[in-house]
Amino acid sequence: MTPTRLFEFIEYQKEHAPLEKAFTTKYNGTWESVSSTEFLNQSRAISRALVGMGIKAGDKIAMISSNNRTEWSIMDVGLLTLGAVNIPIYPTISATDYEYILNHSESLYCFVSDQEVYDKVKAIQKNVESLKKIYSFDQIKGCAHWSELLDEGANTDHDNTVAQMRDRVKPEELATIIYTSGTTGVPKGVMLSHDNVVSNVISSSKRLPLTIGEATALSFLPICHIFERVILYIYMYNSVSVYFAESIDTIGDNLKEIKPNVMTAVPRLLEKVYDKIYARGAELSGIKKSLFYWAVDIGLQYEPYGQNGAWYEFKLKIARKLILSKWQEALGGNLELIASGSAALQPRLARVFTAAGMTLVEGYGLTETSPVISVNDMRQDQFKIDTVGKVIDGVEVKIAEDGEILCKGPNVMMGYYKEEKMTQEVMTGEFFHTGDIGELDSEGFLKITDRKKEMFKTSGGKYIAPQVIENQMKQSLFIEQIMVVGSGRKMPTAVIQPNVDHVTQWLKEKGIVCDSLAQAAQEPLLKEAIEKEVEHYNQYFGSWEQVKKIELTPEEWSIDEGHLTPTMKLKRKVVAEKYDALIEQMYS
Repeated sequence: MTPTRLFEFIEYQKEHAPLEKAFTTKYNGTWESVSSTEFLNQSRAISRALVGMGIKAGDKIAMISSNNRTEWSIMDVGLLTLGAVNIPIYPTISATDYEYILNHSESLYCFVSDQEVYDKVKAIQKNVESLKKIYSFDQIKGCAHWSELLDEGANTDHDNTVAQMRDRVKPEELATIIYTSGTTGVPKGVMLSHDNVVSNVISSSKRLPLTIGEATALSFLPICHIFERVILYIYMYNSVSVYFAESIDTIGDNLKEIKPNVMTAVPRLLEKVYDKIYARGAELSGIKKSLFYWAVDIGLQYEPYGQNGAWYEFKLKIARKLILSKWQEALGGNLELIASGSAALQPRLARVFTAAGMTLVEGYGLTETSPVISVNDMRQDQFKIDTVGKVIDGVEVKIAEDGEILCKGPNVMMGYYKEEKMTQEVMTGEFFHTGDIGELDSEGFLKITDRKKEMFKTSGGKYIAPQVIENQMKQSLFIEQIMVVGSGRKMPTAVIQPNVDHVTQWLKEKGIVCDSLAQAAQEPLLKEAIEKEVEHYNQYFGSWEQVKKIELTPEEWSIDEGHLTPTMKLKRKVVAEKYDALIEQMYS
């Protein structure tokens, strides 16, 4: 049996390579696992309980969780089995956005993870006419607990009804509506069918060298994002044992506890890991310090398949044994594969992590493409640094005259929910307009050069691709976040959020003690140092692209404050509005 509907992945796992520890979550300091059989049984209990509550095919059920956990996945399979529609919502968005999404989707029930999320939903519940009840995964006073459904579903009276509803679910029917946070405007509801996602899972699985039934994964990226959700289905399909990290802050500890073989990540997290390890070199002295930086330099020159020659491979072997192997040990010791998505990955990261024995592959896709369009794979010469790999099976990509990437295939969304006109605007026949600019090289590797909507013209008529410049500049240890601006202006400039840990330590070494970023940003010495960093990276660009002026922001950019999307992409409009005075200052 090859799965054609999302709820069949766990059935496939149970039949082909059942796991004793299919999904594991930590509760009160103890890891608790469910087997493939237990997971399937609990999801069926949820289906029976939902039938008893009157849930029908097409009904919408929302889920908001601050952390990835077994309960979320069990609920997902249980409701999809009936043909109901999962509405995952980012936990960090505002209560106003909760209200908009719950109303727009007409969700009947909402499952929340914890007290904080519950309070936000409770505050707007009266404004959502369709919402009948809230359930929680944590025990919360005054809120129904999700285990009530497991208890109700223990009664098998609805088994026949569940079986009939399951059989009626067609692959082409709606499975989920994912509201993209976007960088501007209100959230858009991307409609994905069972077939959209299932086809993507099966094609993407061919690019991940996972040994069925033998690998362990750590999951921590938001499951409400299609990237991590599809990865979880891939793990189900390939019988990979999944452990859910407690939170983003405990990843380091959880890696050491679990010692996974595989995980997913976003570039910003990998940048932080790199910066943290690199900073340790500064704490060394003498020959150890020299050796550390020599090994890192070897790693930064890495090319796959022995392209650098035998002498380089010999040096790499020594660098790995003496220094780089310790990077892998710091991340659990068994990590072999990291899949990066959501934003552009700096080539230096792909080089140094892969050189250290942890193959770092970059992929590309959007929520609207379920999400994978292309991905690198170390096997069979399908890995090329500074590209997002080759297009996966069943998907077709072509480059429009203006350089935009167009995508066609079974992974392309059904459309935007209740937004037919908006759907038509992004489609040309069967081809979806990604909004990204890119190119296919002679070997079939796809390279992304910028976001079409983010490109701008200076007053001199020159085009600027800000993301390319930002990605280059963020290699500096001084720069945490950067946004290049200059639309309609005479030159590009940039607002920069300094790397707090690095700059405070750097200033301390200069005899300047700063208690906050706000204080540090006021130091002329720091601004001068960052200007030199910008000047260094400017050499990689044409004269019209070079950043001519900078200003430092006094606070850290965050998801909570609205600077970044939940997947840590810049919300350009928000950042521009917040720092309008700084931007005007650069052009005054």
